[in-house]
Amino acid sequence: MRELSQEELEYRKQLARQLLSAGNALPDSEGAIGGTFLPEEFVIAAASPIPFPGGLTPVPQPINPVPGSDAKLPKADIVIVTWTVDEQDGLAMVMTPKHSSAAWYKYDRFFKEKYAMQTRKGSPASHSQRLGSYFMTSIKDKKVLCFKSELHLNQDGIKNFNGTQTSLPVRDMFKQIIEETNCTHIFSVGTGGGIELEHDLGDVLVTRAALFHCKQEFANASFNNKTYKSDWNIPITYFDEAEKLMNIYVDKLDDPATFGPPTLRHTGTNWQLKRKFAPNIIHEKASAANAKLRPFQPILTTDYFEYGNSNNAQELWKIGCGVEMGDAVLGLVCQDDVTDPPKWLIIRNVSDPQINGTFVADTGKKNMQTHWAVWYYSCYGKWTSVMSSFAAWAVIAGL
Repeated sequence: MRELSQEELEYRKQLARQLLSAGNALPDSEGAIGGTFLPEEFVIAAASPIPFPGGLTPVPQPINPVPGSDAKLPKADIVIVTWTVDEQDGLAMVMTPKHSSAAWYKYDRFFKEKYAMQTRKGSPASHSQRLGSYFMTSIKDKKVLCFKSELHLNQDGIKNFNGTQTSLPVRDMFKQIIEETNCTHIFSVGTGGGIELEHDLGDVLVTRAALFHCKQEFANASFNNKTYKSDWNIPITYFDEAEKLMNIYVDKLDDPATFGPPTLRHTGTNWQLKRKFAPNIIHEKASAANAKLRPFQPILTTDYFEYGNSNNAQELWKIGCGVEMGDAVLGLVCQDDVTDPPKWLIIRNVSDPQINGTFVADTGKKNMQTHWAVWYYSCYGKWTSVMSSFAAWAVIAGL
């Protein structure tokens, strides 16, 4: 596996920041809080109601009166944290129907006093001046808080903060969410990069472990290269039902004809996939050998934009199941910062599959492999996020 130069790592870090910030320039629509007066372009809704099994449809729970942005988060059994605008839109479609992401309540508790000083100028949180936004929903008798974070491991860091390591305000935010909600379970849900060739666009990785795999601003952090685990039994009772729901939207993941084969699964004169695929939930208890994770096979948390390709896949698969930019912080907090930690889980959809490293040469900083990885996320991030939201629904339904 080729080592990235410092110039390439810096370029990849900036790419990561661009992707994590995408869509954050949208107006907040403060007048839309509570689900009224929403501009049509901000509303994401299924063409028809999602056919959840009886009694398991998520039921949004608006708060009346509308909470102030500095109010404590409500108590919840389960917290779902997501990270980008696309991920939030996908989560809202599944978990808070008829209440788009623009209607979620703003949350800036202690931002000015505690977080602003740790957050670099130009980051999403410094722009919005808040930690995130949230909305309550329920599944069966479970109270679920859906939370979109403005903080990110990759986005916020101030180097040599207070003369020590790069700042990591998202760590404090996780602790604050856990303590205010008193949740028993907390999930990080969103997009990620695939490693295995068999893991298709829209597949979902579910794992109880996360590993810091940092090479940029956190390369020398004490937690780097450490794996964190949450040892509990994940209910899979409704995974089959979730996959049926995922398949309703499979046409949103069709690859178009391309001018080169972005993955090794593209063949033929137009470089199109020869088959229709069905999104799968990939986890430790899966029956198919090529769609199963090793026990506690971690997601890889990077501080730059990493992706799997046919050249690095073997080495990455030895240590992890996919790549993303923040989940190991949750493991760190639950192990080191919280006295009675909740059970935690990582649910990441494959928004960019394994990239072709054979046909498309790796020529350094700005190469076609990086182009394809960014292109996949940019085109499919929202609809692959719907897939991971269904997987989160399935876990909650089974609790």
